[in-house]
Amino acid sequence: MPTDFISYQNSGYFSPLMNDYLDEKSNLQSLYNRFPNLENFEAQILEKQTNFNNTNRIALVSVLQQQYAAVETSHLTKQNIEALKVANTFTVTTGHQLNLFSGPLYFLYKIISTINLTKELKAKYPAYNFVPIYWMATEDHDFEEINYFNFKGKKIRWNKISSGPVGRLSTEGLVELFEIYSQELGSSTNAETLKKMFQEAYLEHDNLAQATRHLANSLFGQQGLVIIDADHTDLKRNFIPYIKEELVHQTSHKAVMETTEKLKDYNIQVNPREINLFYIEDNLRERILFENGKYKVNHTKKEFSESEILELLNNNPEKFSPNVIMRPLYQEVILPNLCYIGGGGEIAYWLELKSFFDNVKVTFPMLLVRNSVLLASEKQVKKIDKLDMTWADLFSKQANLVNKKTNDYSELPIDLSIQKDFLKNQFHYLYSIANKTDQSFSGAVKAQEAKQIKGLENLEKRLLKAQKRKFADQLERITDLQNELFPNKSLQERQVNFSEFYLENGENLIDEITKRLQPLEQTFEVITL
Repeated sequence: MPTDFISYQNSGYFSPLMNDYLDEKSNLQSLYNRFPNLENFEAQILEKQTNFNNTNRIALVSVLQQQYAAVETSHLTKQNIEALKVANTFTVTTGHQLNLFSGPLYFLYKIISTINLTKELKAKYPAYNFVPIYWMATEDHDFEEINYFNFKGKKIRWNKISSGPVGRLSTEGLVELFEIYSQELGSSTNAETLKKMFQEAYLEHDNLAQATRHLANSLFGQQGLVIIDADHTDLKRNFIPYIKEELVHQTSHKAVMETTEKLKDYNIQVNPREINLFYIEDNLRERILFENGKYKVNHTKKEFSESEILELLNNNPEKFSPNVIMRPLYQEVILPNLCYIGGGGEIAYWLELKSFFDNVKVTFPMLLVRNSVLLASEKQVKKIDKLDMTWADLFSKQANLVNKKTNDYSELPIDLSIQKDFLKNQFHYLYSIANKTDQSFSGAVKAQEAKQIKGLENLEKRLLKAQKRKFADQLERITDLQNELFPNKSLQERQVNFSEFYLENGENLIDEITKRLQPLEQTFEVITL
């Protein structure tokens, strides 16, 4: 299985902010703690060791043991949970929504990046333990983002009404969806494995959090992955001081707004609210607002004075849910975490948070862009070779790719740049004459130049169009191949569910990806299956 790669910066799929972060541009260095390379982890370990409240480990381990009580747990995962009790154990964390049947492929890449980094850290720093954590986004409430997955170009959608935190959502009603998906899978050995995987996760568990934990554990439990659902009273209790700070002083809003000013040359990923907390119950997740001296729950009649909401916080911290601004802080308070691994969009909003962490005196984690992968079959790789293409070609925009390959195939020069340059030189002489006459002659020269350059450009376009017709068969094979590898002209990892590749490759799929991914290399891997 040959492997190839392309740099993130050259892939064309990363934002200017992410490209500058990966290039360690000086204008961004105040927005993160340390850049993620192996040597920098030593200082990160020492800082976290100094600043982390080790009493928080007691609740962390207790909650994890409760959550794993009914889960078939590997020896390595049990060992990792137990290790979290001791002060020389640290975590590497990734987070992901509770997408139905894992959603798009990058679910795998996030978790494998996290597992592989803990292995690298253990080899480099053997005196410490490193635990891979998958933080389930159980308190999210945007069900429309997660209620489907794509399989062979079809959208497998779960139609259900949801209003509260998605982790608490009942899995009732998934039998019909399972029957549709089963028919799509067929009856091969790998198809039967996938059916069993889906059935055991979603038809034998009561809610979406339990189902997602089962699925992730069945895929990665043997590699020691620890899965956490932070929607828990005991974990929220350790976060009370920070929730109180947010309610009373709105520290996050002030700090993040100052940081977004430094990012004004880029697209801002998230904008802070005045209060970055939700009020949650089983079927309710609404913003907490502060209006006219009262704390109000949006779209409800609930309202509290300051003393009343602080009393509620002390008695029922589970009713408070962090939003996208506060969730990273919650994670870093309850976990002895060194590094967060996420996609470009996630790392972009983490870069808004450093001054907020400094304000509340919590160590800011290292930020690592997760591995990205393009999976290709041997048949597709042979086609690429036959068509004399590179991976860089395939990552380019389709219109640019077609133009480039037309130029490559054509025996005629389609690019008339030489002729344009020659024409401009001729007009340079005419301009020198025009400067010695009146202004109207200069205008006439300029108009004539524009007309003739335009004429050459039109000839160039017609020539390109004619050559495209001539090489239509080859160009069609190229675009068909690119469309296979980049469905909907987007990254495969954002469109396709893992089961599409598991159907062909079985357990070998995850094994091979795990062997290939090196999270600190920061390259877009191409893996041939």
